[in-house]
Amino acid sequence: MAETAAALPPVRRLSGALYGVFVLIGIATSTWVTRTPALRDALGASTEQMGLVLFGFSVGSMLGILSANAVTARLQARRTILLGTCLVLGGLALMAAGAALASLWCAFAGFLCFGLGIGWSDIAMNVECAALERLYQRTLMTTLHGCFSLGTLLGAALGMLMAYLQAPLLLHWLGVAALALLGVLPLVRHIHNHSAAPAPAASHAHADTEPAPGPVLSALRERRVLLIGLFILGMALAEGAANDWLPLLMVDGHGFAEAQGTVIYLLFTLGMVVGRFSGHRLLQHFARVRLMQASALAAALGVALAIFSPLPWLGAASVLFWGLGAALGFPLALSAAGEGPAADSARRVGAVASLGYVAFLVGPPMLGFLGEHWGLRLGMLPVLAMALVATVLAMVLQAWAARRTATGGAAQQTA
Repeated sequence: MAETAAALPPVRRLSGALYGVFVLIGIATSTWVTRTPALRDALGASTEQMGLVLFGFSVGSMLGILSANAVTARLQARRTILLGTCLVLGGLALMAAGAALASLWCAFAGFLCFGLGIGWSDIAMNVECAALERLYQRTLMTTLHGCFSLGTLLGAALGMLMAYLQAPLLLHWLGVAALALLGVLPLVRHIHNHSAAPAPAASHAHADTEPAPGPVLSALRERRVLLIGLFILGMALAEGAANDWLPLLMVDGHGFAEAQGTVIYLLFTLGMVVGRFSGHRLLQHFARVRLMQASALAAALGVALAIFSPLPWLGAASVLFWGLGAALGFPLALSAAGEGPAADSARRVGAVASLGYVAFLVGPPMLGFLGEHWGLRLGMLPVLAMALVATVLAMVLQAWAARRTATGGAAQQTA
């Protein structure tokens, strides 16, 4: 106990560094999300062309997520997070240049860099946070993702002000990129690469029962990891669709002005912040799988109202349910994947997160294509369907956990 108490100040400092970086990445993300209508106008792009531009983010994210384990193993968490964050901010600067030059290809390249940086920094931070959770036996993941949502809230508030003032995208986005870089540099010094530490000696006694290291996606051969990965696929699509399309959905689908669309996105991020910062307290009263089920159901309700509501104000209010529902899906699934043998934790987290990024890869162009032909409201039907699938998967995981608990109890009674 003395060692645990002595370790509390370091875990606050170490987790605080991760939290700070995630806040800044959240600010950078909502900086471009809140100005997507202005970016579309600056590029002179159709809805389908905007989907293809956003596809750059998806491709970059997938490349980043699939290579993140190898990059992190070589560079360790601290340098991977720094490199990824620099790519994020450099991508934002390239997007600003694309808007100024009215160049679709420059904007696409900016989104590609942004996505690659997100993939590297996101996986490295999640793996490092999972290592801290195991080491200090504390729930940190929901707060980590809450900090990302807090950053998106702050960035959305700034974006709303910039949209109201009709500030040039070049000035807005370059300013955010420069200030965020100044904030990141001192934070990464406090990241100490705990995810690279060797597994405790007790773990090696069971090395013959642990899965052998291998490609990140090979972890999906384990049924439980696959179910968690499919769950996160649906929840990532719900979150990613809002991040990519919500302002345009409200502007084009419900007839709001650009500044109003940004305010509505602000409501979504507020729901995300409240949901994620409440996660630690909720986990003290409810089982993780029950929270996963409730989150998916709330997200489905929010998306359904956004699609089918005939009243614009109700469609706008629905984003609170959407945000509250999407808030806990990703971090809870990553925490669940991180449980188990420490030596294989990074591969499990990487595999589950990879399936999440499949949603980011497929989502933007698919929703853009559907939105071009059906309108953005009906284009969100796949998001609703996947949220309902995630609800069912959470029920399956709950039944799986109940069977394992019953089996373990019976084994103890027999012994």
